Parts: sequence; C-alpha cells; structure tokens
Amino acid sequence: MTDTVDRARLETMFDLTGRTAIITGGTRGIGLSIAEAYVAAGANVVVASRKPEACEAAQRHLRELGGAALGVPTHLGDLDGLQALVDLAADEFGGVDIVVNDAANPLAQPLGEQTADAWQKSFEVNVRGPVFLVQAALPHLEASAHAAVVNVVSIGAFMFSPKVSIYAAAKSALTSVTRSMAAAYAPKGIRVNALAPGSVNTHMVRQNTPESIKAMADMSLLGRIATPDELTGPALLLASDAGSFITGQVLVVDGGSVAY
Repeated sequence: MTDTVDRARLETMFDLTGRTAIITGGTRGIGLSIAEAYVAAGANVVVASRKPEACEAAQRHLRELGGAALGVPTHLGDLDGLQALVDLAADEFGGVDIVVNDAANPLAQPLGEQTADAWQKSFEVNVRGPVFLVQAALPHLEASAHAAVVNVVSIGAFMFSPKVSIYAAAKSALTSVTRSMAAAYAPKGIRVNALAPGSVNTHMVRQNTPESIKAMADMSLLGRIATPDELTGPALLLASDAGSFITGQVLVVDGGSVAY
C-alpha cells in the first residue's frame, strides 16, 4: 500500500524553503515570473542578466515580495562571469540547489545570408553559457539533496523554423545537452530537464509585427499566446520534489501548438 497523499504532503512537494536557485534571464519575462514563483515557494533566488539596472530592480522587487534575493549582472558569453555568479550565490546563501537557464539570444538572420559571428554569438549564450554555468555550479549541486537543472528551450526546436534557424538550432542543441546532462548527472543525484514554451507575451515576442503575433496565437489550439506566469507552474514542478522522478525530459508548454 502506498503512502497517502494528503493536503499537507502535497503542499510540501512544491516547497523550496532553504534552497537556492540561480535564474539567468531572471530580470524580465519568463525568468522573472519563475523567480517570483520560486520566492513564493520559499527559495533564495539569484537572478542574472546583462544590465546592472535590471538586476538591481529585480532584486528590489523580489525582496519586496518577501524573498531573499540577489541580482548579479552577468553575460552568458563570459565564462569567468559564470563562475563569479555561482560563487556569489554560494557565498550569499551557502550553496546552489537549482539552476534555471532562461537567458537567450534571439539573433535571427535569413538562411543564405548568415554570418559566422551571428552563429558564435547565439551559441555562446544559448548553449555554451548554460553548459558552463551548470559545470561551475556542479560541486554545489552534487552537495545538494534536491539538485535540479531546468533548461528553457523552445518549441522552435521541434518545428520548421526557417526565419529563426540559428535560434532554433541552438535550442535544439540545448535540448540534446539536457538529455546528456541528465544521463551524466543522475548518479550524482542531479535531475536535468528542459522546459519548452510556445509563444509567450515577452519582450522577444513583442518585437514581432501584430500579424506575426496573431499567427503565433492562431497556431495554438487554445487560440492565444501565453502569459509569462503560465510557465511558473511547470518550472516549479521541474525544480521541486513534485518532480522528483522526472529527469531527461522536455516539458512542452505551448497551448497545443506542436505534437511532441
């Protein structure tokens, strides 16, 4: 006979009290919404993005919500900066239990007109950065009893994506890396999963034309794009004990846009 799941036990499944999460791209959009959710669940949260002002504003906002938070200006292309980010998080909160790789470079160029520089910039932020951030955090993750990595990818990795082929290729690579990490780090007690959003009302999506945004909405079975906070439940599942038997998977949250 299995243990009974009562309300108290159910609530503790999503409790992140005492755990420390690093969230890149955590000053706006999906990343900030995840940071707010993790703070609400009791986590210490370290948000990172390129702009110091944005980090300061996010830190202040999360603290006003009652959370223990730190904003650290970091560029995902700077490997030394990634180690510094981990060191600051560990010094401030005593360790690192969760890494959420949400920062992304949406650089797009038409096929046939692409430059090597564009590919390098995209893969530095979208693939190399997440890999080396997790590597920098690995000693802390190994020491954690609840270690989890969440790599934010995109449904563009699973679709025909000619207009954003560099971005889609990078997210496809990060999806593959997620599976490799999951297999390599499972013996160390570290779970690694990917979260694949569809179109979400973020700064990146709002840069498109109204016609393009409508097409994104129409592609979804639900007939709309998501709000950033609709990604928080899935992100909480993957980082918390509620997802304790989930690793090496891609959780697609797209309103029914692709059959994956």
